[in-house]
Amino acid sequence: MVAKNRKQTGKSPATQTDRDRNPLVSASGKSNVRRAGREGKAATGSHPNGLPGIRHKLGLSPSAAAKLGVTLLLAALTGYLHWYHLSQLFENDRHFSHLSNLEKEMAFRTEMGLYYSYYKTVIEAPSFLEGLHMIMNDRLTEHPLVINTLKRFNLYPEVVLASWYRVYTGVMGYFGIPTKMCWSINRGEGLTPVDSCEGMGDPAYFYVACVFLQNGLMMSLFFIYGAYLSGSRLGGIVTTMCFFFNHGESTRVMWTPPLRESFSYPFLVLQMLLLTYILRTRSPSRTAMVALGVSTLCFMLPWQFAQFVLLTQVASLFASYILGYLSPGKMQSILVTHMVTLGVCFILMFGNSMLLTSFYASSLVSIWAIIALRDQFTKVFKPGIIIWVMQGLAWVGSTVLLKFMLSTVLGVSDDAHISGLIKSKFTSYKDFHTMMYTCAAEFDFMELKTPLRYLGTLLLPINMLVVALIVGRTIQDIIRFLREGGKTSGKRDNVEEVAGSEMAAKGELVYHSLQLLAFTVLAILIMRLKLFLTPHMCIMASLICSKQLFSWVGERFKHQVLVFAVMAGMAIQGVANLQAQWAIIGEFSNLPQEELLNWIQDNTGPDSVFAGAMPTMASVKLSTGRPIVNHPHYEDAGLRERTKLVYSMYSRMSGETVKSNLMKLGVDFFVLEDSWCTRQTRPGCSMPEIWDIEDPENVGKIPLCTLMAKNSRPHFTTVFSNNIYEVLKVTKELR
Repeated sequence: MVAKNRKQTGKSPATQTDRDRNPLVSASGKSNVRRAGREGKAATGSHPNGLPGIRHKLGLSPSAAAKLGVTLLLAALTGYLHWYHLSQLFENDRHFSHLSNLEKEMAFRTEMGLYYSYYKTVIEAPSFLEGLHMIMNDRLTEHPLVINTLKRFNLYPEVVLASWYRVYTGVMGYFGIPTKMCWSINRGEGLTPVDSCEGMGDPAYFYVACVFLQNGLMMSLFFIYGAYLSGSRLGGIVTTMCFFFNHGESTRVMWTPPLRESFSYPFLVLQMLLLTYILRTRSPSRTAMVALGVSTLCFMLPWQFAQFVLLTQVASLFASYILGYLSPGKMQSILVTHMVTLGVCFILMFGNSMLLTSFYASSLVSIWAIIALRDQFTKVFKPGIIIWVMQGLAWVGSTVLLKFMLSTVLGVSDDAHISGLIKSKFTSYKDFHTMMYTCAAEFDFMELKTPLRYLGTLLLPINMLVVALIVGRTIQDIIRFLREGGKTSGKRDNVEEVAGSEMAAKGELVYHSLQLLAFTVLAILIMRLKLFLTPHMCIMASLICSKQLFSWVGERFKHQVLVFAVMAGMAIQGVANLQAQWAIIGEFSNLPQEELLNWIQDNTGPDSVFAGAMPTMASVKLSTGRPIVNHPHYEDAGLRERTKLVYSMYSRMSGETVKSNLMKLGVDFFVLEDSWCTRQTRPGCSMPEIWDIEDPENVGKIPLCTLMAKNSRPHFTTVFSNNIYEVLKVTKELR
């Protein structure tokens, strides 16, 4: 693979000029910063241009500017290393640079292929606007329906990348600069050679390169985040080391670039960094709040799951407010920012009602009302534990009530499967849709191996120590507050007094601990969500460099020796983990599916409608452009019912009933996969067993898919088969 170096730039979105303390710039206290500001003002005329002029405009002394430069340089270095690491892992795993266009598309399985297909649509359209119109009026994804896929699937990343690709290839073509290099690949084993292209002019190569570049920049933000939170550049180094040493538990972008989290999560890192700045600042500027809103919007737009993460964030902030670590004024400012962002996202998502009926939206309104009525709470309840509990109960009760009222009024049931999934975690409740989730390993409870891996890299012990110290100090504050009888509760309206107090200085640490707790609960319930927990644990690990928490260690030298000793201990298992990743060498190949897609392309009409397993349907749509009736994006209520009808092929129903179900959807061909008939991830999770829950009348009969593999007549006709796939043509009666 031809390696191309890209310049990485770490940017700090929260540079301070009027702060009491800035750990990224100087540890000498507030007097130095203010003095630098006055000097900069006096010398404005001396350095109107160049780096000295910028330094004076920022109010930085030469030493502070040098420290900031070192911080940004280290951030850029970590970003470059992560970009290179991701690119190499992806290439090593699939030998992507040597795959044909069809093989590259097949490598994007399940919903990855679905998302990528819309990027392909836009770049192959006669113009960008025509491509945008095509995906906003899509007739292929849920035949015969016409749907706005930009609204349904959060496709803003594909729209942006497609526009960049068209501009890039257009400009390069205008100047006659080649953008890709192609050659013929001999695949051996009697297979025909294929053409393979590498370079930014190749659509798939451009797509994954942009994803990895964005996630490289995310690592730069991680370094800045860790350094800012801990007050030490060493904290940034600890954060990035933890991320690399626990890379397999922290992200899966190197294996699944097109997934929504690959685009969305980097903006969550930026958003939480800005939130930390706001929590630490006495009076956050309007610019800071706007930046928080924009980063929140960029986090929400690409991913439908973002609302659940933001729900945990506002819940953690509300808990900090209840305990007195966050003033009402600042809490309300953050809530307003979230509300405005939610409104803008609702508009940009073409009125997606799931946003308004989410627990996140209801929680924002509930918390706002509770804060607005805080004086009434104080009059009714005695300050202390009672009022804290009552505010918490009021939040939970009003949020749940408001959410279900809005869902009922607006008639929205798209997120009903989430309630069923949560219910199935705590009870014996089962239905077809919850089983489709819980039978997948990533939606099961966290496996025991995960905390053991955290233990091996010392990530878990470090976090337990840090959280124990924060909890200990928080308990001391609570006991002190209760002994005083809540006399200080009335002062919380005074932002300046609260922000300047010792408790407010600990507020950001309390928030991060509560956020860690929320991510832990999510990860335990749904293993896939450890992708939020592990990175946040890496952020929390930076606090072993915090003087605020570890002042008891002693002088600075002793503290640094302790940190380096911990990093050395982390590296023992961490380096082994990295070596295991680097040892993954493979090459993508799926000849049976290649045969299937080529047959469909050559032997069916462009209007032929297909149904089958969700992952396969995504590939059919992407590589053949044929209409499909079901796909892997399972979050829509209508799509779930469509998929249930299609999957009746794997039930024990009669062939006549299944044929009737398919004809309701206008299906011409069904792609049958025997593995779906027999595969069992664990007891009770084969498709016939899942159907037994929904269709108890036919329990004990031979599954229809087994019968179809032997003889598909009279209701279907087998028109193609290999060792994996069979294509069944739906026999339609002449009238």
